[in-house]
Amino acid sequence: MASLAFSSGHLAAANKFRYATPARNALVKCSLKFEGNGKHGVQQTLTTNQNQQTYPKLFIPYEFQRDPIKKEETRLRVFSGTANPALSEEIAAYMGLDLGDIKITRFADGEIYVQLRESVRGCDVFLVQPTCPPANENLMELLVMIDACRRASAKTVTAVIPYFGYARADRKTQGRESIAAKLVANLITEAGADRVLACDLHSGQSIGYFDIPVDHVHGQPVILDYLASKSICADDLVVVSPDVGGVARARAFAKKLSDAPLAIVDKRRHGHNVAEVMNLIGDVKGKVAVMVDDMIDTAGTISKGAALLRDEGAREVYACCTHALLSPPAVERLSSGLFQEVIITDTIPVSEKNSFPQLTILSVANLLGEAIWRVHDDYAGSFEHFSSLGID
Repeated sequence: MASLAFSSGHLAAANKFRYATPARNALVKCSLKFEGNGKHGVQQTLTTNQNQQTYPKLFIPYEFQRDPIKKEETRLRVFSGTANPALSEEIAAYMGLDLGDIKITRFADGEIYVQLRESVRGCDVFLVQPTCPPANENLMELLVMIDACRRASAKTVTAVIPYFGYARADRKTQGRESIAAKLVANLITEAGADRVLACDLHSGQSIGYFDIPVDHVHGQPVILDYLASKSICADDLVVVSPDVGGVARARAFAKKLSDAPLAIVDKRRHGHNVAEVMNLIGDVKGKVAVMVDDMIDTAGTISKGAALLRDEGAREVYACCTHALLSPPAVERLSSGLFQEVIITDTIPVSEKNSFPQLTILSVANLLGEAIWRVHDDYAGSFEHFSSLGID
């Protein structure tokens, strides 16, 4: 299984993301290519042809890096489901392509109807569809899209899943539990997908549940780049894992963020979406604490961790995650004043009602777009600036 680990500093020639690691006593700083990326600006809206719904965006689009390509000049096709059409548009725009023409509707009884309105015979097809809430609806839509492409004689079908739902059900913690992540992997494989391109899976073991190749893209460099632009003194930084299970993720993050010290919040969970903070391992007094996790659901874990960090003397607390589900009462907890800033990516669309002043949204369209090109072009990562991306 391949892993697209986008190392900071090596994407500059491809899509202009840059991240520099300064000396320990210097300021954590780098220059951002895409002005306005992740910063609050004028609300952007995108309307999809499939269902005419409007999706608000909280960041200013960046300058696209590739020249437009005519469809007759390439055998690459990118189609969007209805889960996150704004991200799909940004991916296609970065790649210099138009999104494929697809019709997705619902029958009166809720059944999903999918029809490709252009030929994909002999093409490499990429279907962009996160399985975010409503998870079952979006998952079923992805399966029907895969089936439609397979029956239309596509050469290959790649499911691009920015957020992989059911990833948390990746093991049995008690008797008589299901391992839903494996079940969903089987469904995607049996539907006819040849490959999966996913972003920040909840655990690496989920890759092994698929019997087809999985390319795992990490959104970490996007968040690192943004944090580096904030000119925080490196000596003031401490990276915090909100639980013991996220220590490896936080340690990797801290290493790239000027090799910052690490702290761990020890918690015990009494039920699903219920967390209780127990203790803090490490020193955060007078520090700028950066809490790192892969997702925020109800924000119970991260908000209780932030409260503990404040009690232990942290000067500022930043929350960083790739996937923001923001299930109630997440917005209330995140906007309560505990956090200086909540930094997320757009793998899951954020509705206008879930926006709040501390929220910053960063785009992963570049990473996913570049990954799609490399999968299509069979880049092995051995050329120039692709050498350290870990693509097998």
